[in-house]
Amino acid sequence: MTVTTTLGLAALAGLAPENRPAVRPGDVRPGILHLGLGAFHRAHQAVYTEAAVAAAGGDWGIVGVAPRSRDVLDKLRAQDRLYSVLTVGGAGGDHARAIGILSGLGHAAGDPYGVLAAIADPGIRIVSLTVTEKAYRMGPDGKLLLDDELRAQLTGDAPPTSVPALLARALLTRRAPLTVLCCDNLQNNGPRIRGMVEQALEVAGGSLPDGVEFPATMVDRIVPATSAAHVRRAAVALGASDSVPVVAEPFHQWVIEDRFPGGRPDWAAAGAIMTTDVAPWEMLKLRALNSVHSACAYLGALAGREMISEALELPGMGGFLRRFLADDIAPSITPPPGVTVLEYGETALDRFANHELGHRTHQVAMDGTQKLPHRLLGTIADRRRDGDVPVWGALVLAGWMRFARGYADDGSALPLDDPLAGRIRAVLREAPDTPEGLVDALLGLSEVFPTSLAGDAELRTELVRWSGELARHGAAATIAAAGR
Repeated sequence: MTVTTTLGLAALAGLAPENRPAVRPGDVRPGILHLGLGAFHRAHQAVYTEAAVAAAGGDWGIVGVAPRSRDVLDKLRAQDRLYSVLTVGGAGGDHARAIGILSGLGHAAGDPYGVLAAIADPGIRIVSLTVTEKAYRMGPDGKLLLDDELRAQLTGDAPPTSVPALLARALLTRRAPLTVLCCDNLQNNGPRIRGMVEQALEVAGGSLPDGVEFPATMVDRIVPATSAAHVRRAAVALGASDSVPVVAEPFHQWVIEDRFPGGRPDWAAAGAIMTTDVAPWEMLKLRALNSVHSACAYLGALAGREMISEALELPGMGGFLRRFLADDIAPSITPPPGVTVLEYGETALDRFANHELGHRTHQVAMDGTQKLPHRLLGTIADRRRDGDVPVWGALVLAGWMRFARGYADDGSALPLDDPLAGRIRAVLREAPDTPEGLVDALLGLSEVFPTSLAGDAELRTELVRWSGELARHGAAATIAAAGR
């Protein structure tokens, strides 16, 4: 099917009602400035905000600011700030809807002082962010990574193009209440960003004014990279060609700590969860979703599966992961009220089985030494404190250890894309090529394993046992036996 209409205001009347935006660009005055015009924001917070405004009203249009590249910015301008979200893998096939909540656009690299003025404007009551962890310029200890360039931006000797400088410099002159809402996938993100801003303000010669809040959030929606095929499918599903569609799974979730001194959209009307405590939701996601994702990645890659959805199809994988959820994960956490770990885990498995999402095992396996302490080791440590041996968690950890050796069960190479890759290779070169040698070498990584786990004899025995099973029989056969 050839689509000749181009998305823009003039095209909206020709779209089917279910494909039209719930809010037209320009009909709602701006109340939110968002730093980061990437796919995740446009498929997540922007969708929630448009639905909230459509349901409950309010001047909560979004000024979308691109930090660096102008590509998405220019394409959105050419389409009257409209774009579409293509939902894939749901019942009934593709569905696309135009989104019109963007009420303005900005470019931090090209017009930093314009962005600074917009943040200081009292009409903007929320500054939200999806800029990835690196853009906050914080070390693992939460300290601001202050170099000469950032210092110049904070003191006014250079244009404020970075996130810390934009926020700090705007808050020096801001007099109205403001909420800074981090929507990046960082644990305890609100307090972490507050600490960064306070440090940046100190360098800039000021302090945090009254009436500024930093709520914590938890965001969840899988947003695959948009391919040329997706662009064609979005045009067919929408009824108009869109140069910047975003692709997303049907599932979406947003948990928000409800602290907004300047007001907020009625996000609850759009399905968001407003709460006084985000921490239980973060823990649930880390342990019952992210750790299951990692299990699929490491064991699936060892078994030669390229995609996460293919790893889930290994005989026994579903049974093994359900045992992991029930026996190790569920006893280690208290979920939010009204939620059970097993139901949440089943939803995660359904999501990971979506072939449309394109999640590769090697991609999910990246940065294991950074991810595993949060996703897996906490569960293992909690189970050991209770006097139990986390049998299935140990299998996942043994899978990572085998993965770190750098080759799959068929001998093909596996990429070790990890900040500690050099150190891992070095300790493995010195270790005997045995299950015991592998386990002892990697447990010796003090950057990853706390002393309580590294010196745990019962855990070591279980890891050696599973490493031996994986070495003798391969991941596919080991999983098949574990899932019976």
